[in-house]
This record gives sequence, C-alpha cells and structure tokens, in this order.
Amino acid sequence: MEKEMKKKISIAVIAIIGIITTIKLAVIYYNSNFNPYALSSFCSVNDFIDCDGIARTPEAQFLGIPLAYWGLFFYGFVFLMLFAGKLKNYKLFRFMEVFKNPLDYIASLGLFAFLISMILLCLSLFEIKKLCILCAFTYILNLLMGCIATDFKNGGFIHSIKQSFSDFLEAIKIKKYLIAFIAVMAVAVGFLAYTRVSFVFAPQVKRQLEFKEFTGAKHNKYAVKGNILGDEDAKVIIYVYSDYQCPICPAQDIMMHKLAKEMKGIRIIHKNLPLDTDCNAYLQAPFHQGSCVDARYAIAAEKQGKFWEMNNILFEKKPQTEDAILELVKDMDFDIEKLQQDANSPETANELKKQIKEAYDKGIMGTPATVINGQVDVGIKSYNTYKEMAEKLGVQRR
Repeated sequence: MEKEMKKKISIAVIAIIGIITTIKLAVIYYNSNFNPYALSSFCSVNDFIDCDGIARTPEAQFLGIPLAYWGLFFYGFVFLMLFAGKLKNYKLFRFMEVFKNPLDYIASLGLFAFLISMILLCLSLFEIKKLCILCAFTYILNLLMGCIATDFKNGGFIHSIKQSFSDFLEAIKIKKYLIAFIAVMAVAVGFLAYTRVSFVFAPQVKRQLEFKEFTGAKHNKYAVKGNILGDEDAKVIIYVYSDYQCPICPAQDIMMHKLAKEMKGIRIIHKNLPLDTDCNAYLQAPFHQGSCVDARYAIAAEKQGKFWEMNNILFEKKPQTEDAILELVKDMDFDIEKLQQDANSPETANELKKQIKEAYDKGIMGTPATVINGQVDVGIKSYNTYKEMAEKLGVQRR
C-alpha cells in the first residue's frame, strides 16, 4: 500500500508539471494562431527550435482540436484516476467505481500517449523540420508516468493493457454505464465532427485547405488569352502587383483568374513589381533575380495582344534569362523578332520603371499585392476573402 501511495504521489507531481506545460503550449498555440500582436515565445530560439512555428502548422492539431488541449484532457484524466478510490464515494462521481485498477489505466494511457508522441516527433523532425522543446518535454513525462504506474514484476505494460480492457468490458456490462458511455461517445463524436468541419480551433488547417487548390496547382486551369482578364467594361478593377520569380505570386494569379471567371463586372489588371536590382532602383541587394527580364517580356507580349499567355508561361516556368524565355515561347505564335525588340526597347524600360515607382508611391514594397478601390493589401489572402471583398463592392456571381 505504501508503495502504491508513493507511485500515486510521483504520478501526481508529473501530472501537475504536465498540466503547467500544456497550459503554456495552449497559450503559445493561441498567440501563434489568434493573436497577431503576440511576441515570440521563449522557446522559439531559431529556425529549428521553434515552438511558435510548429503551433502554426496543421500538424499542431488532431480532429480540429489543438494537441495542447488533448494534453490537458489527458493529464486531467490521470488526476481522476489517481483519486478514483475516493471520488467514487460521492454521488456525482459514483461512476468512478468502474475503474477498479486505476494505475493500470494510467500505465496504458502513458504508453499510448508516448507512442503517439513518437509519431509526432517524427513528423516534427522529418516533415516540419522544427522541434518544440516543450512538446518533447511532455513526451518524456508521458513515458515516465507510464513506467511509474506499471508493475514490471507482474507483466508490465502488457498486463496493464489487458487489465484495463478487462475492467472496461466489465463496466459496460452494467446497463446504466453502457448507456452513459454511449451518450458520452455520441457527444464527443458530435463535438469532434464540429471542430473538424469548422476548424474553429485550427485556423491554420482552414488556411491550408483554402490555399491548397492554388498552391498545389502545376497549371492554371483558369488561364485566358489576350490582354483582358474579366469584363472589359467592368465597374470594379483589381490591380495586382506581381513578381514573376515570387514563390507565392503564381497562387494569387490563379485566384485572380478564377475570380474573373466566377464573378461578373470585374476586371484584373496586372502591374509589374520585380524585386530585382537590374531594374528596381529601390532595392539595396539582389533578390528575385531574373524578374526584370520577365517583366519586360510581359510588357512586350501585351503589344502583340498576348499578355496573359506570356503571364501564364512566366509564372509556370519561371525563366530567368532572355534565352530561356525565347525558348519557351518559340512555338506560341509570337512575332519573336518584334517581341525581342520590344522587350529591350527604351519604351518598355520606361514603362517598367513607371510601374515600379507607382507601386512604391502606394506603399507597396513587396509582392503579391492588390489595390481594390484604392485599398492596398500586401500579401496573399484566401480566395474566399477576395470573393467577399468583390461582393461587397457590388460584384455578382456569374
């Protein structure tokens, strides 16, 4: 009995430490996903040791519930097991009598939690390529808790798992507990279904799903030909500032094409903002090299009435030299000689310089960016956000 009491005290201490740690993880999760003004946490040290970075990934949740919240539930359940013998004497907690061997439950759950932790650690190291030191600390706590709770002289974890399962089967033989168990499971499944569909606790997953169609696309299935994207006589015009070497700009470009296809009374006009020192005098150091030559050829293609064809091939292939561009468009019905002349003309250089200055005058210093009714937004938004913005301006669906 004394040995069992020592075990329970040790497990209680570990559970308290676990609760404190998971509360901190829950705060980090909240700040990383819901508080844009939050400072970096103490455990975001560099690109590898980065708790905040991991908290913003889809892997930081399961079934729409943050892993930190699952941890709080786990440690809370451990506390219930530790006091099962006393709690069952109270009417409200009479159901605790079904847990005849609470240490076996704790041992089984501790082992189960540790095995899940190892899967999460592999995801962290090999998929996300970041490490959360607070998460790693809870992994150790889970194993330690399980080892303390189990009786290695009496079958170890295997015995604990068998005993826990046996106790559970005995419990659900009692009708009232079977009904209670089914009711609890029904509520739990309903709640998890809600969190999984709404992502109310996991906005990072919702964002990923919203962007997946566009970031994962190899081709722009909404691509158009000519110089006009949308309706020529549109009342709402969206100016899009892009860089053809920008990693995320192709995704926004596909969004704009889809928006023009689904909404009437809207027109998309592309503006060049190459972040390349070859033509952008506002930059202090090389960045997206090759984007200046891309922009010049986009302007030149417009003179032949084929801007969006050129735009599409530039985003898709991301050529960085004049020779690479000419090789890509040689079979696209361009007047190659004129295209090359226009791309290298003083007129095109001045037009590009004008577009770059126009962007910086509006406070746009990065791509992608949009200007809608004078409102400047730098960075990419979800497709639904762009659609909602258009609808607020009176644009209707086709």
